[in-house]
Amino acid sequence: MTTTMNLSPELVLLNQQFADETAAITAAGQLLVDHGYVEAGYIDSMQERHALSTVYIGNHVAIPHGTESAKSQVKKTGLSILQVPQGVTFGTEQARLVIGIAGVGDEHLELLSNIAVICSDEENVERIVAATSKEEIIALLTAEV
Repeated sequence: MTTTMNLSPELVLLNQQFADETAAITAAGQLLVDHGYVEAGYIDSMQERHALSTVYIGNHVAIPHGTESAKSQVKKTGLSILQVPQGVTFGTEQARLVIGIAGVGDEHLELLSNIAVICSDEENVERIVAATSKEEIIALLTAEV
């Protein structure tokens, strides 16, 4: 079964700026809360997950997601996308794209895999960071890999 990346424009924010990684993770989680994907407590588990092991994956991309114990707080699978052209510090790295993930069951694994494939190509990341519309970002992230 293939999990389609169901991205909606209200879950994409352009030209964001954050003081630090904590603020960026909170913003990614808050979008998921605001649109009914997760319960509010999921944001804490996203912070906890990052504290255990960085959610920065390379190529200027961070993928905050909750801990295994927060699974019960996920209502439906979804992604939040934060474009951060100036970057936000994650440890010693700069993330210019922050993708919050919530997955029902094991659906988050397939989402992570799809995003990793797309974001493993730095040119794809640059195109997403340079995108001028939410629709352009959605098109780039949902292109067949």
